Amino acid sequence: MMTEGLIVNHYEAVAVILSGIGLTNLLLQRNLIKKIIGLNIMDTAVYLFLAAKGYVAGRAAPIIQNGVTAAEAYVNPIPSVTAFALSLTLRLYEAYGTLNIDEAFARMRAERRREEGRS
Repeated sequence: MMTEGLIVNHYEAVAVILSGIGLTNLLLQRNLIKKIIGLNIMDTAVYLFLAAKGYVAGRAAPIIQNGVTAAEAYVNPIPSVTAFALSLTLRLYEAYGTLNIDEAFARMRAERRREEGRS
């Protein structure tokens, strides 16, 4: 019975599994690049789930306007969010010399204490 439900809803099942993998990666990793990868996996799972639930056989996607189906006519927001997160990570690495979030915060706190000691 349960196996039959998984077979019928296999896209949704894969989306839930991917979401769990991404969330686990996001929560357990200390490296910021790995956290961004986990966030991207979760993003992909959400889009997969929405596409699976919204798919209607024989119909066009509701975002298609005036019959334009070329991919170049539409914007994909995922790479821009990832690029922004990676650029912030790069700035953090340049400032503190580490991608480990715990070490970066420890260095930030130490820097703040030094600055407060001077004033």
